[in-house]
Amino acid sequence: MRIKIVLVLLFSLLAPCQQSWAQTRAANTAETVETLTPEIGAIKQFIEIKTDDPNKPVLLFLSGGPGSSMLRSSDNFTSILKTRFTLVQWDQRDAGRTLKLNASPVPPSVARMESDTLEVINFIINKTGQKKIYLLGSSWGNVLGFYIVKTHPELLHAYFASNPVVSQLDSEKALLDNLKAHFKDNPAAATELSSVHIPFRTDEDLFFLRKWLFYKEGRTNVTSNQFKDGFLQWSKVWSPVWNEVMNIDLPKTLTQVRCPVYFFVGRNDIQTSTAITQAYAGTLKAPQKGLFLFEKSGHQIHQDEPERFQNTIINIVDSQLAGK
Repeated sequence: MRIKIVLVLLFSLLAPCQQSWAQTRAANTAETVETLTPEIGAIKQFIEIKTDDPNKPVLLFLSGGPGSSMLRSSDNFTSILKTRFTLVQWDQRDAGRTLKLNASPVPPSVARMESDTLEVINFIINKTGQKKIYLLGSSWGNVLGFYIVKTHPELLHAYFASNPVVSQLDSEKALLDNLKAHFKDNPAAATELSSVHIPFRTDEDLFFLRKWLFYKEGRTNVTSNQFKDGFLQWSKVWSPVWNEVMNIDLPKTLTQVRCPVYFFVGRNDIQTSTAITQAYAGTLKAPQKGLFLFEKSGHQIHQDEPERFQNTIINIVDSQLAGK
């Protein structure tokens, strides 16, 4: 994200891709960390591959946001996963280290970033020599992840949907109702929330909604002018993308899939409605599926319950393998 606030190849590999990479070895292990900057979607994009055995199955994370990166804090929620997987982190267009390399020459859009995602997956498959990967989307990352589930299930062993975008218009409406009820005795919050229109008409609609959501979660800095300025700066790039996301309604557009899908939901998540995700998980037709409720989590399960988050993924994979 340009200012941190909010807060987941079409076989063009025949052309040489420029790679900026380095390898390091952990002190007492054979772990390697390889960083690469292949050309994805006509710009250099940052990818990190971490493994102690290249034969381990690949797990790619799709960060939330949009415009944010999971890379900086990834050690906190991958220490157990790395014993079982080759771990891949990718900083998306106009986010994290990809943004440091180069800004997107065109405004980001859902379609552009879906295309980026497919290119990244094909790049990783080509790089690792594996035919399929495991894919995990966090929040916004599920916009990209479910696109792959829908269009290229043959590339996936399974998909993990963590606090996913499912029907975001309905989710935002439920969030607004929740916040209005919670802050009914707070005049400043009540006034600002009463001005919010859904679908959003202005960037301030989304700002007021996220401001009081974050305040409810304990982030008191959101009342500062600095936070508002930062959020509205983020909005210049990303609010058009989020308005596209508001049109996503998976219960109507994706009722059946051809790869295993597993939903992770936080009991206390009101940003992407837990009830909406539970209902969708119940109706979705898939070869295998499951829903796992994290009682101590809000919207960031990998941060709130990192150990259970990791062990749940491993247990699912073990169960898959045992069933073959």
